[in-house]
Formats: sequence, structure tokens, C-alpha cells
Amino acid sequence: MRRVGADVREVRTAKQLAEVDALIIPGGESTTIARLLLAYDLLEPLRERIAAGLPVWGTCAGAILLADRVPGLDRPSIGAMALTVERNAFGRQLDSFEADLELAGIAGGPLRAVFIRAPAISAAGPGVEVLARLRDGTIAACRQGRLLATTFHPELTDDLRLHRYFIELAREALAAGAATVDEPAAEELSA
Repeated sequence: MRRVGADVREVRTAKQLAEVDALIIPGGESTTIARLLLAYDLLEPLRERIAAGLPVWGTCAGAILLADRVPGLDRPSIGAMALTVERNAFGRQLDSFEADLELAGIAGGPLRAVFIRAPAISAAGPGVEVLARLRDGTIAACRQGRLLATTFHPELTDDLRLHRYFIELAREALAAGAATVDEPAAEELSA
């Protein structure tokens, strides 16, 4: 995100969450992240910020946590996107793979996507725009309003198109006055 001009900081507290204009929930272990959201009292503040228009991008585990239906997740998800997401849908770490994806509405040809113990979006509800699918039709990227979910790790390639796409979502939210609780800091997103 720094390479596309964003001011980047970690969010571990509700106070830090209140200070950002957009949020990326990274890959990792979805159960652990869900537990940390509860342990640090971030789940409800995050839900409130999303309802107020905070742009959020969930990659891999982050996509799992944005979904409103996640079979087998032992803690509540954020539940902000009308998605059903299957965890570890393609198998174990050894079953990780790469694929070229066509991105709807994003120019530049196929995007190389890295899937590591990846989830699969098995269903998308009303209001969800599918941005990319694997060859078998499995949804790999989608958007619902200011929320973006990718089941792969875009940070592992040099292709910055999705990063720029998310920055534009954040800029739109800032222009609408919906992203921050206090005064928006537009200069933080200059590219």
C-alpha cells in the first residue's frame, strides 16, 4: 500500500481503528484473527465503522471474516458481506497454487493470483459484484459497496492494480464523508 501512496499503520485497538480512513484485514489464520477481534474489543467497533461506510479489503483470511456465512468458524465473523465462504477450500499448504484471473472493470489483462490455503467464495448474495473467478467458476474476488474481498494474496506479486482499486474506494468514501468518525485525512491517501 505504501507503493501506491498510502499512509500505512497497524490497527490493534478501537482508538487506532477510529483513526483510519480504510482498513485491510490480511491473510493469516481466520480463527485467530476472529479471536483477536473479540479479545481486543474490535468486533463491534469494526462493524459500526463498516456500517458508517469504512472501506475494508479482506484478503484470504480477511475475506473469510468479512463474510456473513462461514461454516466451521468457531467465532463470529464480521458478517458485513453477503457471502458464503468455505475455509481451506483447496486443501492444505501443499495444495497452494497460482492462477491468472481476469478482473471485471480493472484494465491491464490477467492478474497473477497466489492462493495459499485459500478459501473459496461459494455463494454471493444480492448487492455483491463478482470481480474475478477461477476457471472452474469459483469466485476469487468480489465487491459489495465499499467492501472488497479477495481469496488470494495480492501482496505477493508486483501487480498493484487491486491496491490502486482499493485506494480509489477509500478516496470515494472520503469524498462522501463516510470513512472516518472525525475529520477525514485525505492527504493520507494521496498517490
